[in-house]
Amino acid sequence: MDLKKLLLEENVGGFDLMFRALLGVLGITALATGLVKRSPLKWITALIAFVGLFTSITRHCSPYYLLGINTAKKR
Repeated sequence: MDLKKLLLEENVGGFDLMFRALLGVLGITALATGLVKRSPLKWITALIAFVGLFTSITRHCSPYYLLGINTAKKR
């Protein structure tokens, strides 16, 4: 298993990329406006928002690499 490909290769793109970014923004908005009240649910929402934004910014998802999924356009 190539560590560079596992951590750096772009494998997220198109609709998947936009969905992840939207999910992250909605999660941050829900936390900022106080829409999520219960403590465990706040942490779950924060984790989903962080992962969504992080994977959309880096355009990489490690589980996608392990499963052999690639939604990014080929160069």
